[in-house]
Amino acid sequence: MQIWHPGTQGGAAVANLLLGDAVPGGKLPFTWPRHVGQVPIFYAQRKSHSPDSENKRYWNEESEPLFPFGHGLGYSQFQFSNLRLDRAQVKVGETLKVYVDLLNEGSCRASEVVQLYIHQRYGSACRPARELKGFERVMLGPGELRTIAFDLGPQELRYWSAAVRDWVQESAEFDIWLGGDSNASLHASFEVS
Repeated sequence: MQIWHPGTQGGAAVANLLLGDAVPGGKLPFTWPRHVGQVPIFYAQRKSHSPDSENKRYWNEESEPLFPFGHGLGYSQFQFSNLRLDRAQVKVGETLKVYVDLLNEGSCRASEVVQLYIHQRYGSACRPARELKGFERVMLGPGELRTIAFDLGPQELRYWSAAVRDWVQESAEFDIWLGGDSNASLHASFEVS
């Protein structure tokens, strides 16, 4: 358990976590590299023009980070399923609803942080490989299933353009991933026109 700087009540907090009186729920706010040769490493950027073979960069070790951005452990296992959008196409300025089902597969009450990432496939500027655009901490009992909803509107789909020195929302195709960290694999796509 990585505690960092817990403060004056850190001992009591750690004891509560170890004895099961509290539920751990921390998530990494950065990507933890496997090796110093990977630094700097960011979840939102690729270091290769061939992303399919990016994780085969070194012959003697894995190229993926040791722990991805948003990674965290708890006392239960969660399953993400049934990712759905309220429509496949929206106009610039409109809001899209995104839904995902979260199931606590474990035998104890626990929390998970549902994380939503997007990628704009094309536009007037190069966009990050993945951007965190929404998250929600959810506490579920054993075997409990809950549907989580996110709004993707102009605020989430725009970006700052250095070329025009203003916020820009463009017509483009977008990818969405939902999961417990930046390696989320549950995927859908939509179009802004």
